[in-house]
Amino acid sequence: MTADEFQALTGAAPERMAELERFLVLLTEGNDVMNLVGPDTIPDFWNRHAWDSAQLLDKAGFARTWADLGAGAGFPGLILAILSKGRPDAHVWLIDSLQKRCRFLQTVVDELSLPATVVWGRAEEQAIKVDVVTARAVAPMEKLLGYAQPYLSRGAQGLFLKGEKAEQELKDAAKAWHVDAELTVSRSDPRGRIVTVRSLKSRGPQQRG
Repeated sequence: MTADEFQALTGAAPERMAELERFLVLLTEGNDVMNLVGPDTIPDFWNRHAWDSAQLLDKAGFARTWADLGAGAGFPGLILAILSKGRPDAHVWLIDSLQKRCRFLQTVVDELSLPATVVWGRAEEQAIKVDVVTARAVAPMEKLLGYAQPYLSRGAQGLFLKGEKAEQELKDAAKAWHVDAELTVSRSDPRGRIVTVRSLKSRGPQQRG
């Protein structure tokens, strides 16, 4: 996918495209000094990272506020923040437990003046209320649901980007959780899945990793 194809799919304004281009430069530079994403994925930035993240906006047109757990290199959180820029009340919380990743996220947020807050800490310990809680490549569903449960209990919907093992991960998670979830095929990769979680309840005491 090219930048032009991404713009055609998303309708992103020229200003947003320029910010995405700058983010790509910062990601490439940051990846030279820390492991943010696989180096071989950067040439496929527009599909593998940008479109993979941006498709969530179509799944949650109602959403103004997002929490991205284990935000890492900023997928999907930074993409959502860039594309939401200028929307009334739009805000993204980028939460990560590693300080060096938070420094990278803050650099992008500051340079692009994004409607986002970087939080250094454990995802499940934050008292943040949002419309949607999201994550990509953070943990298997059973553990991820533990991280997301506080946000879901405060009324958030869950939208999680997962790989081809998503269905099995949900089955495994059902041992610990009563979960009302739906799987849809990712528009960036037919092997991927978007897991929409509407409600969640623990089956009993369990570890929160």
